[in-house]
Amino acid sequence: MTSSPAPQLHPDVQPFVFMLGTWRGRGEGSYPTIDDFTYMEEVSFSHVGKPFLAYTQKTRHGETGLSLHAESGYWRFPAIELVIAQPTGIMEALSGDFRPNDSGGRFEFTCPDVVVTDTAVRVDRTIRRFTFEGDTLTYDMAMAAVGEPMTHHLSATLDRVVP
Repeated sequence: MTSSPAPQLHPDVQPFVFMLGTWRGRGEGSYPTIDDFTYMEEVSFSHVGKPFLAYTQKTRHGETGLSLHAESGYWRFPAIELVIAQPTGIMEALSGDFRPNDSGGRFEFTCPDVVVTDTAVRVDRTIRRFTFEGDTLTYDMAMAAVGEPMTHHLSATLDRVVP
């Protein structure tokens, strides 16, 4: 059996080729209803020749190494949209904008109405920011959840480990 050739990058995704690969690093989390924590994170972006990038993310506790969180979804182009599902029953359909720079750029997404299952923790709104500068990805997230107003929750710095 022979392997299939790799698909060509879709023209709508070409301006975002700098995102492709796997990124790893460390982050910090806080929220008024939980104790502060550190974590290790891995994010991957891949493509199948369509006008989107597949996205996976997983985190582990910074001290114990135990699994904390995972999510997957799609970055949709040419519209700047991000669709994310979490195994905890939280789904986000985010829209945003992109500001390019010489070695990547910055995305800012908002989700004004998070969808949750009946048993999920209540999350009302989210804001996510991703900044790509060469082989470094920085990430920030804020959310309004469990009765709290929009508040900073996560920040991380990741380095590209696999192009």
